[in-house]
Amino acid sequence: MQSAKCKMQNAKYFLMITFIICNLQFAIFNSAYAADTPSKTKIQKTPEAVEKGRLIYYKRCSFCHGLEGDGNGPAADFLDPRPRDFTAGTYKFRTTQSGELPTDEDLFRTVSRGLTATAMQAFDNERIKNGLTEEERWQVIYYIQTFAPEFSNPELDPYKKVIKSSSAKVPYSKDSVEKGRAVFERTKCWECHGKGGKGDGVKEQRKDDWGFPIRIRNVTQPWKIKAGTEPEDIFMRFSTGINGTPMPSFIDSLKEEDRWHLANFIKSLQKKPAENSVMKAMFIKNAIPIDAESPEWQKASPIDVRMAGQVIAAPRWQNPAIDMVTVRAIYNDKEIAFLIEWDDPFKDITYKKDMEFDAKQVALAGGYNTYINPFKMVPRQFETYRDSVAVQFPAKLPEGTKKPHFFRGDSGSPVNLWVWKADLEEAGQPSVEETNANGFQQPLKVQPQDAQQAKGKGVWKDGVWRVVMKRLLVTEDKNDIQFEKGKFIPFALNAWDGSNGEHNLLMSLSTWSYVIMEAPTPIKVYIYTLLGVMIAGLGEFWLIRKTKNGKRS
Repeated sequence: MQSAKCKMQNAKYFLMITFIICNLQFAIFNSAYAADTPSKTKIQKTPEAVEKGRLIYYKRCSFCHGLEGDGNGPAADFLDPRPRDFTAGTYKFRTTQSGELPTDEDLFRTVSRGLTATAMQAFDNERIKNGLTEEERWQVIYYIQTFAPEFSNPELDPYKKVIKSSSAKVPYSKDSVEKGRAVFERTKCWECHGKGGKGDGVKEQRKDDWGFPIRIRNVTQPWKIKAGTEPEDIFMRFSTGINGTPMPSFIDSLKEEDRWHLANFIKSLQKKPAENSVMKAMFIKNAIPIDAESPEWQKASPIDVRMAGQVIAAPRWQNPAIDMVTVRAIYNDKEIAFLIEWDDPFKDITYKKDMEFDAKQVALAGGYNTYINPFKMVPRQFETYRDSVAVQFPAKLPEGTKKPHFFRGDSGSPVNLWVWKADLEEAGQPSVEETNANGFQQPLKVQPQDAQQAKGKGVWKDGVWRVVMKRLLVTEDKNDIQFEKGKFIPFALNAWDGSNGEHNLLMSLSTWSYVIMEAPTPIKVYIYTLLGVMIAGLGEFWLIRKTKNGKRS
C-alpha cells in the first residue's frame, strides 16, 4: 500500500497540475500583455539577489521547470509545449541575433507578461494578483541564469549581439500590407505557414531541437502568438528567428523595410474573435444548402465559440488543438442548418478503433492524477484518429435559465448531439450520427437507424474544415431537440483533432451559447408602419396649419 506521505505528495501534484492547466486555459485568450519594460532601475546582480531568486524559483517555478532548471518539473510531462530547459541556454524570444543568449531585459519581458497559449503565466504584480514585484522578477531572472554556464562567459555577452533598427518603423497601412503580401509570396513563407497563414503549408509533423512535437504557427490566431502580436513583436521574430525551432532569422535575406512590410501583413491576417454569445439564424425562402460554399452562408451572421480542453472528467485533456469554432445558422419553413468552421492544418480521415485510449491508464499510483501525458500516453500522429465535430442541444427546451450540464448533460437532463465524422465523409457514407447522452459517465447512445434524420457534408480546404449539418425543425422523436421560432435555444460544441490524438473524451468542448430563429417580419408590419408615419405626418401638418390660422384671426 502507498504511504500516507506518498498519497499526500500525489494529491499535491494533482492540485498543482490542475492549477497550471486552469491557468493555461485562461491564458489562451488573455492577450492583454503586462509591462514590457521595467519602470525602475534594474537591481544589481549580487549573491544576495541570486539567493533570493533561488527561493522564489523553488516556490513559483520549479513545479514546471524542475529543481535543476532542466524543464523536468513534476508538471512538465503534462504540458505542451514543455517548460523551457534553462540548462541548455537556448531561448526562443529575444532581441539578439539568431543563436545568441537573451538580454536581461528580454527575460524580464517574458517573466512579466508570460507566454500566451502556454502554461507560462504573467508574473507582473501590477496585472496579476499572485505576481512578483519588479525586484523579485530580477532576482529570479538572475538565479535562472545560473543554470547555463554561457551567461557567465564574457565572450557571449548578449548586449553585443542586440539587433538594432537602422531606420524608423514602417507604419501599418494598406500599402504596407500589400507590399508585405508580396514579400510573403516571394520568400515562400507559405511553404510552412500556408497560403492563408493557417499553418497548413507543411504536411508533416515536426519536432523542435529538444525532440518534442511542434506545429507550424497559425498566424491568424493572435491568442496563440506567444511573444507579442503587434508589428514590432513580429518584426523582431523575423529578425532574430526562434532558437530551437525551424523558424529562421531573415536579417540577412530581407531588407529591414521588407521585414516591416511582412510584419504588417501578418498583423492583417490576425482574427479578432466576436464576443457575442447569441447567434441569429437567418431565414431563407429557398431550400437549405448542404454545401458550405453556397453564397447563402456568407449572408448569415457568425458567432465565434471559444473551446477549451475537456478537463472535467477522466481522462482529462489539457492540450487541445481546437480552441475556436465559428458557427452560422440558416433556416426555412421546414429545416434548420448549421455551418461549423475551424482551423486544422491536417486532414485526418482515418480511425483505428483498436488504438482507442484506455481510460484506466490515466490513474497514477493512488489515483490522484487523471491528466494525460501528451507525449507518452496517447499517439498524436497521422492515420490514427479522425477529425470530428458535434453540435449539442438539450433534448427538451429548458424552461427559464435551467439547462443540462454543458458536458453531455445530466441523468435527469439529457442532451441531443449531432456528430459529424471525417472518416465517414471520406468513405462516402452518411457522415452525421444523431446521438443522445445523459452525462459523460456513459458513451454516446446512437439513435436507431430509422430515427437518423440529420444530414451533413464536410469539406477541408486550405487548413480549414467547413461542415454543414441540417435537420427538420420538428420531428416526432422525443429524444430530438425541437426548434421553435423566437426561443433562445442553447447549443454547445465538441471537437476532435485526430492528429493531435483526440478521440472519445480527449477533445475540446464549449459551454452553452444560444441560437434564435427570428421570425421574418410580415409585410403588413411594414405597411402599418408606413401608414403610421403618414398619419402622424398629416396630423402634424394639420396642427401647424391650425396654429397659423389661429394666430391670423
